[in-house]
Amino acid sequence: MTGRRTAPGRDTAPVPPGVAPEPVTPDPPAPVRHPLLHQYWADVVFLHWRADPAAVAPLLPPRTRPDTHGGVTWVGLVHFRMRRLGFGPLPGLPWLGSFAETNVRLYSVDDEGRRGVVFRSLDADRMLPVLAARGVAALPYDWSPSTVSGRVAEGEEIAYTCTRRFPGPRGVSARTRVRTGAPLAVPGDLEHFLTARWALHTRRPRGTVRWRNDHPRWPLHHAELLELDENLVAAAGAAPPSGPPDSVLASPGLPVRFGGWRRVREHR
Repeated sequence: MTGRRTAPGRDTAPVPPGVAPEPVTPDPPAPVRHPLLHQYWADVVFLHWRADPAAVAPLLPPRTRPDTHGGVTWVGLVHFRMRRLGFGPLPGLPWLGSFAETNVRLYSVDDEGRRGVVFRSLDADRMLPVLAARGVAALPYDWSPSTVSGRVAEGEEIAYTCTRRFPGPRGVSARTRVRTGAPLAVPGDLEHFLTARWALHTRRPRGTVRWRNDHPRWPLHHAELLELDENLVAAAGAAPPSGPPDSVLASPGLPVRFGGWRRVREHR
């Protein structure tokens, strides 16, 4: 991570000539009409550090590059409670589909100018969803027994812990504790950049794909970091943080839907 602090501003990541990145918007540019998955993300904690785009670029799948804001890209450590993961029109699963999750994510823009996130790791507290996500969605899920105490509400504390067990490396872990502050009445450009991401990019056998999602506008709060002890970021291949996060946010949560994925086309 870089300790350099750059004034926030609107940036465009480098893309092939003639391809402009789509705008950053707090609302989805288009709805997911036929969701494959639906879920609720509750009690979300966002920790973010500035990072050098050149250092992050090798960690992204082909046909994507680091997305930037304020001249830098960002590495996120995100905790939340997954609730009632469900498939298509079926109701959400009450036990199997509810678990704690922690992910390390990067920010990407593809050769078509579509912004997204790239998950370098996802640690979840249920083994079966981990196996399904690794096999079907080609996402780097790990089984990591986890604990959650508290909730995201103004003036209250919430703590997350996770310790990786399978497939490893074993012993990679995180402990985060924050206190939720006041709501952000008007989130700024940076807050939208870090949270309003309408797709993920991931590598599959036939190339990089973009997997769309939609959800309501994030209800965001300021948050104060009280405790952080983690090595997930380094295990995900990024430089270990050299200091406290540059951004700490929290949200009580929202419903999310994922549509189908399609291959990212090569720019010609």
